[in-house]
Amino acid sequence: MNALVRRSAALCALGALTTVLVGCSGDARPVPAERPPAASRSAPPTLAPGPQGLTPVFENGPRTHGRTVALTFDADMTAGQGPRAAAGERFDNPALVATLRRLKVPATFFMTGRWADEYPSQAADIGRDPLFEVANHSYSHYAFTGDCYGLPTVPPARMRADMERAFAAFRTAGVERSVPYFRFPGGCYDQRALRALAPGGVTAVQWDVVGGDAFATDPAAVARQVLDGVRPGSVVVLHCTRSAAPATERALRTIVPELRKRGYRFVRVSEQIGSAGARR
Repeated sequence: MNALVRRSAALCALGALTTVLVGCSGDARPVPAERPPAASRSAPPTLAPGPQGLTPVFENGPRTHGRTVALTFDADMTAGQGPRAAAGERFDNPALVATLRRLKVPATFFMTGRWADEYPSQAADIGRDPLFEVANHSYSHYAFTGDCYGLPTVPPARMRADMERAFAAFRTAGVERSVPYFRFPGGCYDQRALRALAPGGVTAVQWDVVGGDAFATDPAAVARQVLDGVRPGSVVVLHCTRSAAPATERALRTIVPELRKRGYRFVRVSEQIGSAGARR
C-alpha cells in the first residue's frame, strides 16, 4: 500500500475497533443545484485497467479542470453488527442526507451491502435521488489485505464474491442503479486485491482528503480539516453514521458554504472520473 493510502486509511480503519462507520443526512439559503450532466448519469465512466489488467485506482480528479470537489460518504456496517443495530445503535444518519438535499450538494455514497440490508428503504431513497450515486464498499466491510487496522479479512478467493454480494444487496433493497466504483474497507489494498476484483470491471476509488470525522465530536475541527485539505479535484472521505461520526452533519453546514465561497463546485465522483479521461 502506498504512503497516501496508509496515511488516509486510518480514518476508515477506526471503524474496525468498535463500530464501523455508516449511514448518511441543514441550512438555509437556497442555492442552485449542482447536478452532473445527464450523460454521466446514464453511463458512469470507469478508468481503463491498470498494469497487467489490475483494477484501476482513482484518488483525485484533475487539478487543472476547474475548482471541483467530490464529497464521499462511507456507509459502513460489518457483517456481524446486526445485534448492535437490533439493540438500538444507529448506523444511519437521515439528517445528513437531508442537509445535502437542502444545500443541493451532489455526493457519492460508498455503501456496504450489510448497511443496505439493515436500512433498505434509506438505501433505495438515496439510490433514486439523481443528486446522489451509490457505490460499493464491499458487503461485509472486512479487509481485503491481511494487515488493515484490526479488521477481519476476506479470503482472496472470496473477494470478488463479497463485492458482488454488495451489488446484489443494493438491488434487493431497491437501489435502481449503482455505479461501478469500489472503495476498499479501511482503504487497504494490494496487488492481490486489485487482481481479484479486476474481472468485475470496477474502478477502485480512494481519496486525497481525510475528513477526520471518525468518532469526532467537534464539527468545527472536522470542517477545518476538510477546508485545509481541499484542492481542485479533491475527493473527500467522510462518514454518515450517527453513532460513529456524530459531528459530520453539523460540519457540512460550514464546509459547503465556505467551499462555495472559495469558488468550488461540488460534483459526484463519476464526474471527476469522466474528467480524468475515463472510458464509458
